[in-house]
Amino acid sequence: MFFVNKYRSMMITLSIVAIVCLMITSPGIAASDKKPYKIGGIFAVTGPASFLGDPEKKSMEMVIEQINADGGIDGHMLEAVIYDTEGDPSKAVMSVNKLINKDNVIAIVGPSTTPATLAVMPIVQRSQIPFISCAAGNKIVEPITPWVFKTAQSDIQAVATIYKTLQSKNIKKISIISVNNAFGESGKEQLLAQAPDFGLTIAKSETFGAKDTDMTAQLTKIRQDNPEAIVCWGTNPGPAVVAKNLQQLGLDIPLYQSHGVASPKFIELAGAAAEGIMLPTGKILVADLLPDSDPQKAVLLDYINDYEKKYDASVSGFGGYAFDGVKILAGALKNSDGDKEKIRKAIENTKNYVGISGIFNFSPTDHNGLSPEAFVMVRIADGTWELME
Repeated sequence: MFFVNKYRSMMITLSIVAIVCLMITSPGIAASDKKPYKIGGIFAVTGPASFLGDPEKKSMEMVIEQINADGGIDGHMLEAVIYDTEGDPSKAVMSVNKLINKDNVIAIVGPSTTPATLAVMPIVQRSQIPFISCAAGNKIVEPITPWVFKTAQSDIQAVATIYKTLQSKNIKKISIISVNNAFGESGKEQLLAQAPDFGLTIAKSETFGAKDTDMTAQLTKIRQDNPEAIVCWGTNPGPAVVAKNLQQLGLDIPLYQSHGVASPKFIELAGAAAEGIMLPTGKILVADLLPDSDPQKAVLLDYINDYEKKYDASVSGFGGYAFDGVKILAGALKNSDGDKEKIRKAIENTKNYVGISGIFNFSPTDHNGLSPEAFVMVRIADGTWELME
């Protein structure tokens, strides 16, 4: 009896060992033992640019949660390490250094603004880490640097979209007012460069500081030249101040804004002065008005539903920049084993990704990957957006 029990005990032990070995070698179970892929995020979660960074952070966290719920990437869960830059380029530099040297991330999404992006690009390039910016300035991807990409639509396309509208209205003379930072300068360059192509004359070009609270002096100068329209290039809160000052001066001149204010926050800041303002934007603000044949419509409506359900807050195109960045990165991570060069190459070869900001087709000569069709023109009416014909 003793030997029978001993034999039985030995067989049970061997069976347990066999099950454990099977668990270790089984691909489906072994996946849970794989190290997570650490992904860095740097956004202006607080501060003046929080209308950009807060939805970007939330969107990144949401999409990573969704990817992990589906099993991650090749069995690797994604782990987000996110820092708040407060919109400060120097803090963005510190955050990127920390992500690379301390957190050992394999890719970075963000930051929210053009100045912060330009500040960290040399570090990214030197460290050779895949980097997908959520900012809009053309200088981020022109000229091309191997490790830097962006998901926000281009200033080049935004200006062309506005100018096509002006051309259709037979407007010939305009004035521009832009913020004196990298985003404003990039937009101003395009506004000046493309004007002759659309038969436009720039009567006057004025600037304002990112923290300025009154642009009456600049608008008074602009009024002297009797422009048929004004184009303002900046991000909140400055453009809202321009809208209010224009109304206070009683100037009945059509005001066009850049895609940098395409969020409910601008309407909130500008109040009644927002009425009638026109601007280019990604399709997210008018997703429900798109025809069912539009390939982006279903993607946009799913994102809107998921975001609003999770955060009980309205979406903006800015959160979509981070959503697209993580989704593009997730596709590039497949079969990469976390190798940074493989990830970089895969991003560069991403084709026909239908995202929030447009349909992306990257290449070695295009690290933004969007066509002019990524934009539509909208008008603010009754405190909301309407699609312009």
